[in-house]
Amino acid sequence: ANASGDLAISSEQLVYDVVLKQAALVKEQMRSMEKPDIVLPGTLLNEAYDRCGEVCAEYAKTFYLGTLLMTPERRKAIWAIYVWCRRTDELVDGPNASHITPKALDRWESRLDDLFNGRPFDMLDAALSDTVSRFPVDIQPFKDMIDGMRMDLKKSRYENFDELYLYCYYVAGTVGLMSVPIMGIDPESFASTESVYNAALALGIANQLTNILRDVGEDARRGRVYLPQDELAKAGLSDDDIFAMKVTDKWRIFMKKQIKRARTFFDQAEEGVTQLSSASRWPVWASLLLYRQILDEIEANDYNNFTKRAYVSKPKKIIALPVAYAKSLV
Repeated sequence: ANASGDLAISSEQLVYDVVLKQAALVKEQMRSMEKPDIVLPGTLLNEAYDRCGEVCAEYAKTFYLGTLLMTPERRKAIWAIYVWCRRTDELVDGPNASHITPKALDRWESRLDDLFNGRPFDMLDAALSDTVSRFPVDIQPFKDMIDGMRMDLKKSRYENFDELYLYCYYVAGTVGLMSVPIMGIDPESFASTESVYNAALALGIANQLTNILRDVGEDARRGRVYLPQDELAKAGLSDDDIFAMKVTDKWRIFMKKQIKRARTFFDQAEEGVTQLSSASRWPVWASLLLYRQILDEIEANDYNNFTKRAYVSKPKKIIALPVAYAKSLV
């Protein structure tokens, strides 16, 4: 219980409640009977989707190539979701981030409500508005992502992994929940819808934990530490050690445990990728394998994520694509 005597609920339980809601929505196809009409001529709508594809191709080249294997309808829908997520992230990490206020995020959320109700503000909004009218996508993960941006405006420390888990869900796990209805579940799969959503959630968590471990130095230069404070203290480390940016034995031991945790989430994600529709597996496998390799690169850099940025080289990316494709056939 917390200080006020209320029953405390872990972040994982809070997030799992959202997972159950999304899974139920897919199973019942509730939204298919209450679709708002998108007031946009077909030609402009096609242009909107094409523009989303261009943005995806520019900023997520590998993932974009994978989406080309999907059916045209699924491909366009994934582009629309990617672009909305990117625009949302840019609010707090983009060139105008210093001018973003909580009220600006409130306006962005109001705009989200409008596009879910068939009232898009601009061309890119129109693509997502059309997407959510065609697939059983719920608004909650989108709202949760905006909450993640709100968290970034006011929070730069996380006391424990429970707090960090919730942040990872907000900014990345939500993407998995948005995407499953688009990717589709293999009709021959015997897995429960909830388990597939849980795996998608795990992939988002794993990706964000990997981002955090890769960007420790970059975040430190901005005065941010996205690492569990209690685990740092247990390892005999503090924020001062991170700001000093020196690789020590204590840091190596700490990093090994953090990398192990991220890999555990990747393992959970793998169990669900095989349950997706056959045409959607390759881009997801590619994303999983390439992101997982970033952890290998951190190790190869002797855990120096202060001054060296871990990245997967182009040859390794090229090798990973056929491996991902082979896995997608299983």
